[in-house]
Amino acid sequence: MAMILEIAAQGAQMGLVLALSPLLVGLTRKAKARLLRRRGPSLFQPYRDLLRLLRKETVLAENASWLFRSAPYLIFAATWVAAALIPTFATGLMFSWSGDLIAIAALLGSARFFLALAGMDVGTSFGGIGSSRETMFASFAEPATIMIVFTVSLIAGSTQLSEIAASTLSHYELRVSFGLALIALAIVAIAENGRIPVDNPATHLELTMVHEAMVLEYSGRHLAMIELASALKLLLYLSMIACIFAPWGMAPAGAGARALGLGALAYVAKMAVGGFLLAFFEISTAKMRVFRVPDFLGAALMLGLLGTLLLFVSRSL
Repeated sequence: MAMILEIAAQGAQMGLVLALSPLLVGLTRKAKARLLRRRGPSLFQPYRDLLRLLRKETVLAENASWLFRSAPYLIFAATWVAAALIPTFATGLMFSWSGDLIAIAALLGSARFFLALAGMDVGTSFGGIGSSRETMFASFAEPATIMIVFTVSLIAGSTQLSEIAASTLSHYELRVSFGLALIALAIVAIAENGRIPVDNPATHLELTMVHEAMVLEYSGRHLAMIELASALKLLLYLSMIACIFAPWGMAPAGAGARALGLGALAYVAKMAVGGFLLAFFEISTAKMRVFRVPDFLGAALMLGLLGTLLLFVSRSL
């Protein structure tokens, strides 16, 4: 019976992140519209968009290779696995041993690698521009991520997210290094998801777009896979921030069905708060120029590095 409950909890974890990711995108769009005193689209519009894309015919460029056709599925699979490894409503699930920060960063790096290759595969100028910009941003975002992982793992004594969440719950205290890591991770999350001020997913301006430039040639079910992977990535980063810095409400390992249900409710509430804060931040700032993005990500790298150095200088900071 215990084994069945563990399998069911792990399956619920994987299904929850997949089901909630389009709703988070819809919530963010709705919150932005309401904050700007507009009515905005329905919360469920991303689900309708995905269904519409799945019903449409897939059109491929004549010179598209096997990589262009298979990349959407590879990107979706890598992103879904990474999102499913992050503890959402409970710690100590069946696959929690594999929920390692370095493994998750590697999965996201693989997804970005395939997306950049797919953007260059058909040989259009937009795809090449988007891929080169994505690669340039990644060269700043990945070192910053490594610094954040160092800071968090030095505090918790592990790179596994379940142990980090358990450590935060049992030994929570205000630390300068922890706060620096939180700000750095928020900056990386904004850049990695192509949100304002780094990119604007709602526009198609050729001088500024990054992610949209790489997926312009996709249509039908291929575009649906990429859009769903993009929504999963946004949920992944908000889940990671909640797991590391605000793990309250999560069910402990071996908890019963009632504790798991309460943990799921707490997780949904945290995602709603995260989506609203993201929308509030996006309407409060303006889109920056492309050549300013390295400075923005450089700040995350410096904050992560400063947090790591502070831990070595004084364990009390």
